[in-house]
Amino acid sequence: MGLDESRVPSVLAIDAGNSKTDVCVVSAAGALLATARGGPFRPHLVGAPAAVASIAPAVDEALGRAGSVELRHVAACLANADLPVEHEALESAIAAIGWAPSCEVVNDTFALLRAGLDTARGVAVICGAGINGTGMLPDGTVVRFAAVGHISGDWGGGGHLWQEAMWWAARAEDGRGPDTALRTALPHHVGLDTMAALIEAVHLGTLPEERCMELTPLLFEVAETGDRVALDVVRRQAAEVVALAATAIRRLGLLGEPVEVVLGGGVLTAGHRQLLDEIDRLLAAEAPGATARVVEAPPILGAALLGLDRIDAAAGAHERLRAEFRGERELAGSG
Repeated sequence: MGLDESRVPSVLAIDAGNSKTDVCVVSAAGALLATARGGPFRPHLVGAPAAVASIAPAVDEALGRAGSVELRHVAACLANADLPVEHEALESAIAAIGWAPSCEVVNDTFALLRAGLDTARGVAVICGAGINGTGMLPDGTVVRFAAVGHISGDWGGGGHLWQEAMWWAARAEDGRGPDTALRTALPHHVGLDTMAALIEAVHLGTLPEERCMELTPLLFEVAETGDRVALDVVRRQAAEVVALAATAIRRLGLLGEPVEVVLGGGVLTAGHRQLLDEIDRLLAAEAPGATARVVEAPPILGAALLGLDRIDAAAGAHERLRAEFRGERELAGSG
């Protein structure tokens, strides 16, 4: 059966993270037809079929808004898709739904890399709820990290930093560690008087996860006051970002050459100057020639561009899509 020429050939792009999922439908000409947002994507906790089913409502919403389209490909950039067995399970789950005749699952770092670069040469580091990095060369060489948490050598990300802040604050309160303003700032932020009360609330689950995550930006606020303990944690986070970037650069054989490092994820896009300045300083020492910059474009753009890469997209489609996303961002900023 031939294609229905009355329907617009399109790709479905998915950028699924630990805190939210973005979906968009893009025509082969590069027009942004529809967007939608869903909840967190956590296949490592619920399994691939259930995780994919959880984002189906957002996909259905986007498809409903897009009008009459013929999906030719699904480009899915997914957090927690770190191991080959996870990629296979997620691709199978997406294929089983049948949104399009083909699909590709990659880690969400590739969405950042594609959103930030026009060529397949560079490195990306995401520091959001967790932390991960990747690198790529035009010949198809790719650098990956397992990025499944502490057991794979990871340190940092918003889900870790609030706990690190609590670790130091707890030791300051009971005398095992140096004093820090975190000792009072953390409990007061959630309406409690002491670290003991905060520890109890977190341990018993009476403080919801989203409130715990609020403690991460508070860590950076305390660091800005010059608090030594908080500053040391921020510097450690910068060192971990640079460790991923510099290692990817070395493994790609680009050490000493000009290479772009694109940064994304909530911790890095929040604009914490101390963190970003420390990253620049450490990267200059570890990988001369490398330059880091925060990508302002949303990762879902990268997923959509990857989708266009996989189909017979019209000439200029990628540039048009980038322009449409710039327009969306400027419109949101003026609201």
